[in-house]
Amino acid sequence: MQHPVVPESVTHTSVLVVLPTFNERDSLAGVVAAVLDAVPGANVLIIDDNSPDGTGDVADGLASADTRVSVMHRAGKLGLGTAYIAGFQRGLDLGYEFVVEMDSDGSHLPGELPALLNAAASGAELVIGTRWMPGGTIVNWPRHRRMLSRGGTAFARFALRSRLRDLTSGYRVLSRGCVERLGLERIDSEGYAFQVETAWRIERLGVPVAEVPITFVERTTGRSKMSARIMWEAFTNVLRWGVGIRGAREPALQN
Repeated sequence: MQHPVVPESVTHTSVLVVLPTFNERDSLAGVVAAVLDAVPGANVLIIDDNSPDGTGDVADGLASADTRVSVMHRAGKLGLGTAYIAGFQRGLDLGYEFVVEMDSDGSHLPGELPALLNAAASGAELVIGTRWMPGGTIVNWPRHRRMLSRGGTAFARFALRSRLRDLTSGYRVLSRGCVERLGLERIDSEGYAFQVETAWRIERLGVPVAEVPITFVERTTGRSKMSARIMWEAFTNVLRWGVGIRGAREPALQN
C-alpha cells in the first residue's frame, strides 16, 4: 500500500517519534522499522522502563544499527504519562518542531503517520489519530472492549465539555509550540489518563486541533498494560477536572 506523501518540512531535525516501552521485545523492532520506512526523515526515541523481557537490549541494538534511533533507559515502570513527558522534554531540548506519540505494540499503523504529519504541517497544533469518526476503524476488538472505550470517551467528553471525538487515543502529533504552551510541569496523570488530560488542556488553550481517522489494530504480541488502577486514575481525574470546570477552579492554561 502506498503511503500518503510526507510533508517536505519533515527532516531529521523536525520530527521525534516517542515510543514508550515495557515488555515489547517481540514488536519493537518491527514498529521502529515501519516508522522509519513511512517517514524516513523522522527520528525515534525509545523510552524503556527497565523491561524484564530484554526490550531495552533490543532498543540498544536498534540504536546501534541506525543513527535515527536513540534510547532512554529508566530505572523502573514509572508510567506512560511520565514517559511521554520525558520524551516531550527531550524533543524540546533538542529543538524538534513536532513530537509524535505512538504505541510500540503495533496497535498504531506507522503507514498512517504521514497523514497525521500532513495535518500538523497544515497548521494543526495537535493532531489526534481518531478511531471514533468516519473512516476510523478498530480491528480485532471484542464488543465489550468497544463498549468500554466508547463509554469512557463519552463520559470524558461530557465531564470535560469537550468536542474531541477520541480523547483517549494515543496516536498523536504535537507541535513544539503546543507542548511549550501546555506546560509539562502541570500534568499530573501517570497512566493512560495522560491522554485525556493533555487533549483536554490543549483544547482549552484554543489552538487548532485536527482529528484524522485511523485504523487501530489490537496487539498480537505481549500483554496489555491496562489495569484497574490505571482505569481508576483516569475516572477520578476526569471527575475532578470536570468538577473544577463547573466550579471555575481549573488551573489557568494560558501563558
